[in-house]
Amino acid sequence: MSILIPNDIIQAIGKTENLLKLELAIMMLRDYHISSAKAAEFAGLSLIEFRQELAKRDIYINYDVEDFQAELQTLHDMRDL
Repeated sequence: MSILIPNDIIQAIGKTENLLKLELAIMMLRDYHISSAKAAEFAGLSLIEFRQELAKRDIYINYDVEDFQAELQTLHDMRDL
């Protein structure tokens, strides 16, 4: 599924496309509990870059063994491991 956001909407929001994608990724991580690796992929960032963005915004994630395993699987799927 793809969602197209018209340029005039993006301009009205006053954010770049990349910043909007980052903010959507953070929202999905926080509210819908996708993995940070998946959120980073959506935002077009490496996992480290994405986590740095979270830290800049004072956003901390609860991270347990299940989250770690999901991260490993996502990284494996992305062939980063």
